[in-house]
Amino acid sequence: MNNWTPVRAPQVTVDSGEWTIIEHSSGINQWVFRAKPLYTHNRDTRSRSFAGSDVPGWHNVYTQRAVTPPDEFTVQDAAFGGQVLADARGRTVYLYNCRDDSVAQLACDHPDSAQEYRMAICGGGEPEVCRETFPYVVAYAGAKSESSLWSVMAIDPNTGRRSAEDEEGTLHVWAYRSRPVYTYSGDQGPGVTYGDAFGEFTGSRNGYKAFVLRDVFQNNHFRR
Repeated sequence: MNNWTPVRAPQVTVDSGEWTIIEHSSGINQWVFRAKPLYTHNRDTRSRSFAGSDVPGWHNVYTQRAVTPPDEFTVQDAAFGGQVLADARGRTVYLYNCRDDSVAQLACDHPDSAQEYRMAICGGGEPEVCRETFPYVVAYAGAKSESSLWSVMAIDPNTGRRSAEDEEGTLHVWAYRSRPVYTYSGDQGPGVTYGDAFGEFTGSRNGYKAFVLRDVFQNNHFRR
């Protein structure tokens, strides 16, 4: 047990549903979930680390259902040891992140907002270069999703903005939370994530991030 630390519960906390409290052998109050005492793994030193789940007899505790992608998507083991969402070919799926340069730092990652920031990152301001570098994940005709988080969106590929459904040249692309998703031309095989952190501030302010489903290298998580 040297690698495991009990998840401490405040003295004023009381039991609530599946969450209960026990007194640990050290004398502290410890959280319990579904009759299992909770611990963090001391070797999980970075956010979203799942290394402790590889220890026999230990499991991650999930309190939220995983995102259910459309049927045509796949899940691929990534080079960093985790898993990423991918398209039907196995190419990693990316989300575009953007906060503008104003003092307010308003979000600029929605297709209804100006696309100059994205175009500058993916193609030096050239739409055709953007379409080649970070192509949209195109949805097949009649595609639907059981999850409300996913939708098919009509996009004008020359502007990156929404388009009329029947407008000439319109692409019907997959969108997550109303934001189109992309693949990266530099990824030559399943699980490759060369497009991750592409942009400013490792892609966190203006750029692309891989759609990570499981990351073993990156906030400590509860174990049981």
